[in-house]
Amino acid sequence: MQAPRQAVLLRIYTEEGKMNGGRPLYEDIVMKARAAKIAGATVLRGPMGYGLHAKIHTAKILDLSAKLPLVIEMVDDEEKIRGFLAELGAMHDLGLVTLEKVEVVHYGSRQDVQGSDPG
Repeated sequence: MQAPRQAVLLRIYTEEGKMNGGRPLYEDIVMKARAAKIAGATVLRGPMGYGLHAKIHTAKILDLSAKLPLVIEMVDDEEKIRGFLAELGAMHDLGLVTLEKVEVVHYGSRQDVQGSDPG
């Protein structure tokens, strides 16, 4: 898969306990991104954060609620990302969604560049 040199970074700020149907929201988003052939997606789990209502969510040992902050990031060309965002429109309670322009300086491994890794 090739990433364009000029691209956009899509970030979705949410929390790990949010669900979409019977599946965790973050998992559903990543699977939809894969099906849409987005260049890649990463879910980052934060040990502490707060959002719209300023309620602190933390990974303290006594707090076993599944409300830790998550950030889902993906990079691809702007048209593809905006098309993907339209697919996410039906999902409720996504959280904060941002876009920013980025320049891709490298994507893949040295083997990918040399053509020896088909994957």
